[in-house]
Amino acid sequence: MNTSRILIALLFGSAIATAAQAQQTAVQRDVNQQERIQQGLQSGQLSTKEASQLEHEQAHVDKMESNALKNGNMSQQERNRINSAQNRVSQDISRDKHNGVVGNPNSASSQRMQADVQRNINQEQRIKQGLASGSLTNREAGRLENGQAHVDRREARAGADGHVGAREQRAIQSAENRQSGHIYHEKHDRAHKG
Repeated sequence: MNTSRILIALLFGSAIATAAQAQQTAVQRDVNQQERIQQGLQSGQLSTKEASQLEHEQAHVDKMESNALKNGNMSQQERNRINSAQNRVSQDISRDKHNGVVGNPNSASSQRMQADVQRNINQEQRIKQGLASGSLTNREAGRLENGQAHVDRREARAGADGHVGAREQRAIQSAENRQSGHIYHEKHDRAHKG
């Protein structure tokens, strides 16, 4: 193999590794944002209504990630847009945690929202692990992020009035269970990163 072919192969391999790392970084940031929402609910710094709005914003980020990975590759421009959106969510989490509005972390509604956000953390960590191990392709991760966006939107709608009822939580849990099954299936199918 001549030197130029070796160089092209190295550059191509480096580009693939960079794209995979970028997606893992985006998913890790999703995990971090969800953990911050969870901590705010647990401490009472976030009300159920505030957490609901933040879940709505997180759904938007997940949808952006999904769209960026439809073709299996995330461009630098898409990465920049997603990073900007994640920065906005991060700022909104900080603002809401320090705005003087408090929630009751022991209320049934907050407990339900906390359980749902914890499930988001777990699902995002499973997606990140799948990307890191190669058991998920970027396209599969994109489809799974679309599923995460769906769950986040359900949580946002449920808590929009400041209360998550038992019936609303059952509907969210049903969506979370379907998403969990999708994650399992995608991680255990024949498609793997090469």
